[in-house]
Amino acid sequence: MLHPRLPLRAALALLLPALLAAPALAQQKPAWFVPGHPPAAHGPVRPAAAPGGPAEPVAPATPLELRLPPAPAVPPVTRGLMPPASVIGVLSVPDVLHESTAYQKADKILAERRQHLNEDAQKEQAELRQLGQQFAAARPKMTPAQIRAKEAALRDRIAASRRRFEDRGRIIQEQGQFALAQIQRTLQLVVQRVAASRGMNLVLQRQAVAVNVPEFDITPQVTDVLNKVLPSVTLPPEGVAPLTIKAPAPAAHPAPAKPARKP
Repeated sequence: MLHPRLPLRAALALLLPALLAAPALAQQKPAWFVPGHPPAAHGPVRPAAAPGGPAEPVAPATPLELRLPPAPAVPPVTRGLMPPASVIGVLSVPDVLHESTAYQKADKILAERRQHLNEDAQKEQAELRQLGQQFAAARPKMTPAQIRAKEAALRDRIAASRRRFEDRGRIIQEQGQFALAQIQRTLQLVVQRVAASRGMNLVLQRQAVAVNVPEFDITPQVTDVLNKVLPSVTLPPEGVAPLTIKAPAPAAHPAPAKPARKP
């Protein structure tokens, strides 16, 4: 929130860079996902050092000396069933997404929407700069009350523009997550079907395997099946958040006809 007495030129200098930074929020692409695993949580953000300045030293954590109560006794565990022999498959999710037609189409549409957002932000910046120049030229002829009213109106315009572009960037990000969730849901089922068709009971990420032979890799088959069952995904219209879309109601099944009574 700007101070009510902050000069308009300073307000424009502070808020115009923030206005242009809003489209950058929409340029972040969703990270790769692993079927059946939640996305990794981001760690705490540390303040960055000033350009050219020394990095702030981090104090080492002091280990705590705790006196724990006696540990409980762990009784022997009854012998259980042995797991079956493992039949391993290998899958590369990034390669599947790279060849997924649904992912490619969604990424193209979202890239166009990000471009529209960037173009609109540049136009808005030019209009705000022109308004600021017009106000600076007319300021000597205005009364103090008129100057305060004009400054307040321009500050409100700048704040509203920034909120609008931030909302548009957030919506594009949510639309990307919405598209990726559809692909993830179907990809999990496809991996299960392909693995079952080849008798596999354990599928590993290719990035986590040091050595494997091509016969273990089910990536090409998973990609083919995914493109057949999910050639594209549903995206909301431009500017519409996925959370505002209601799921279609299930079709009502007609009640069975009652048998006619015999005379």
